[in-house]
Amino acid sequence: MQETIKERAWAMQSDLVGIRRHLHRHPELSTEEVETGRYIEAKLKEWGIPCRGGYSRTGVVGIVEGRDPGKRCVALRADMDALPIHEETGLEFASRNPGVMHACGHDVHMACLLGAAKILKDTCQEWDGTVKLIFQPSEEDFRAGAPVMIKEGVLLDPAPSKIFALHVLPEMDCGKIGFKAGQYMASTDELYLKVIGKAGHGATPELTVDPVMISACILTSLQQIVSRQAPPYIPTVLSFGRIIGEGRTNIIPGEVNIEGTFRTFNEEWRAKAHERIRLCAEEVARGLGGCCELKVDHGYPFVYNDEDATAQVKDAGLRLLGKGNLEELPLRMTAEDFAYYAQVIPGCMFRLGVRPEGVENPSSLHTSTLAIDEDCLPVGAAMMALLGILGH
Repeated sequence: MQETIKERAWAMQSDLVGIRRHLHRHPELSTEEVETGRYIEAKLKEWGIPCRGGYSRTGVVGIVEGRDPGKRCVALRADMDALPIHEETGLEFASRNPGVMHACGHDVHMACLLGAAKILKDTCQEWDGTVKLIFQPSEEDFRAGAPVMIKEGVLLDPAPSKIFALHVLPEMDCGKIGFKAGQYMASTDELYLKVIGKAGHGATPELTVDPVMISACILTSLQQIVSRQAPPYIPTVLSFGRIIGEGRTNIIPGEVNIEGTFRTFNEEWRAKAHERIRLCAEEVARGLGGCCELKVDHGYPFVYNDEDATAQVKDAGLRLLGKGNLEELPLRMTAEDFAYYAQVIPGCMFRLGVRPEGVENPSSLHTSTLAIDEDCLPVGAAMMALLGILGH
């Protein structure tokens, strides 16, 4: 069966490229994937695949049935949303939506799953069971993606016993796949700190309570939570990427706002760290005459790849690509809302290599210059299709 799938996947490469380029050219942000959803529905219906839209408003779910639909059910998932990034690749099919770009590879994910859908439909008299195709919006939004689709019953009627997803990896050579069983990607929380002081003239700092200096002390102190309080056997990251203090060269502002992220792999430590971050920030600010308010926006749990599901990914990769094109991966501190599915049923998210040949330092995910080798598309489509057939 794998030879049939491989042959079909590589035969539709030009179609996959066309699908991917259309999606790349027309990116939409989280919760706004209206045209993306319509395009996916149109493709599935064109191929005779029953589907329904409206999940989490813009999501689409399709069903492909084999010879004995009730024998088993496997789910395959792709995410649909783009990022608020202005594209700078210079590609002829670059984004036509200013300030919006598929900078995380979701256009590739959708193209691969659509390719798998077509292969599965064309071969449905050669395999048993049912494959559920989940096109999920808002992966980049804590509140509107996987949790909403699960609440709306995407894992019911029929209920899959396993779920699989792929994600592009710019650092991995095109033609390869990577995987890791067990803990794979970190939980993630957004941190919002408001440091409140007393505004005044920069020439008379003694008459102010300087929230800029208080913020600097808070940021320095918070790093000790990772270096001195985090258990050394639990990977932990605490990073801050935005500091806003609306003063001037001679104006000390009354308030500074700081935004960051906390990531780890242990729920007990995650909860404890939130309280330690709060206590540290509040006490440092109080000691310097100000105050600090912390808001923690709880995000995704960590991704856990089921052992059996990961073994099936490895088996599919061996059948399609050979041992030389498989890589065991390390932990990643990035996050994914695929974690929610994997909390409900066994699942595995694996990686698809997309690095073009000869490129030593490819652009990273979430950057304006991300570029992928489109030869990855039949690899991803074939892997997803075979997992739909082999998964159980």
